[in-house]
Amino acid sequence: MARSLFSRKLDIVYLIFFIIHIPIIFAVDAYPLYPPSIRPAWMDEIRNFYITTYRDQFFISPPAWFNAYLWMEILYHVPVSVWAIGAILRDDPKLPIHLLVFAVQTGVTTFTCIADYLSWSNFRNEEKIRLGQLYVPYLALAVFMGVDMYRRLDVTLGVKSGGSKKNN
Repeated sequence: MARSLFSRKLDIVYLIFFIIHIPIIFAVDAYPLYPPSIRPAWMDEIRNFYITTYRDQFFISPPAWFNAYLWMEILYHVPVSVWAIGAILRDDPKLPIHLLVFAVQTGVTTFTCIADYLSWSNFRNEEKIRLGQLYVPYLALAVFMGVDMYRRLDVTLGVKSGGSKKNN
């Protein structure tokens, strides 16, 4: 029997994240993938504001690997995020395995971005800190989610293998 969403506080956090994550992918991250002829003006305004405010070189002159990360967001993050919303609402038992993979992939790609922008010699420390205010919380959520999903799997597998662990 599915537990009430209100009794699963962390799942509420994840649900809110995925609900916000999907429109951000389409409105901000996937911007370069849209043909200019179909891009609405408000997307140009958001991108211009972001570039002016943060000078994020990934959005100005992205390296090839960053474009690959954009495709991962479209081909992997979007479907998993849509699935996760429903899975969280119905307390799907497969949620921990899927979100563990999501968390690891997100953590690795975000960490790569952080490591790269910290090496930018044309950026002042204040600018790097400002970018960190965007990237580091995303990394922290990925790491937290990964640890949480690993713990959930460990509890479930411990119970299934005859261990004495209780499912929280």
